[in-house]
Amino acid sequence: FIFIALACVVKLIFWNRDNKKTSSLIDNISSDTMIKEVDDSDSELVSKDEDKNSDYWYYITFPLIDVDISKLKSKNSDTVGWINVNNTNINYPFVHYKDNDFYLNHSYDKSYNEAGWVFMDYRNNPDELNENTIIYGHNLANQTMFGTLRYALNSYWYKKSANQIITFNTPNENMKFQIFSIYTIPTTNDYLDITFPTTDAYQAYIDLVKGRSIYDFNIEVTTDDKILTLSTCANGNDKRLVIHAKLIKES
Repeated sequence: FIFIALACVVKLIFWNRDNKKTSSLIDNISSDTMIKEVDDSDSELVSKDEDKNSDYWYYITFPLIDVDISKLKSKNSDTVGWINVNNTNINYPFVHYKDNDFYLNHSYDKSYNEAGWVFMDYRNNPDELNENTIIYGHNLANQTMFGTLRYALNSYWYKKSANQIITFNTPNENMKFQIFSIYTIPTTNDYLDITFPTTDAYQAYIDLVKGRSIYDFNIEVTTDDKILTLSTCANGNDKRLVIHAKLIKES
């Protein structure tokens, strides 16, 4: 009993240390990173045939933002973009590595840290997005990384139009994605495909993840769309919280 108690105390000490280091690093990045709205009058609307009374036309009025990814790369060469989810704490650079293990327990400065960092699936192409781009982050109790993604499970959050937009930046593009599915599910890999061998296979994937949503966003998603997937733990390691969004605007 004493041994278990001591082990728990040590674990808590290291957990608290890692959280403080992560929070400090986030503060440093935020204070040192310039994020500015850009003139998006020349932006491409991914779908031009949407009903002009639909939410799509509301969302595309949201301005794009520009982030100096090259400056972030000087801090960490693995940096490939920036992600922001409205009315959460998710407003970070994300990284891309040769596997999906390293940033599970390493921070943005590459030091060992159980809090990890937000990262893109190693199979994804950060320069030219695949059909499905996947971003992972830990669901942390101190609400860093993807710790506030759980807000998306509450109706007051997902029914608010302003929250249904995800800003996603890479060195090549400034983008907006529109959320079309939110759900939790026992741990599975069936939503983690990034490319599809046929159009029918892609359509089957879209039908699968749309059908799981806890809310009907009434959004058409086709095989011409590109998808962004956010994935984190829910209720420990036995379940996953997943959000899917489709690309609607880019410059």
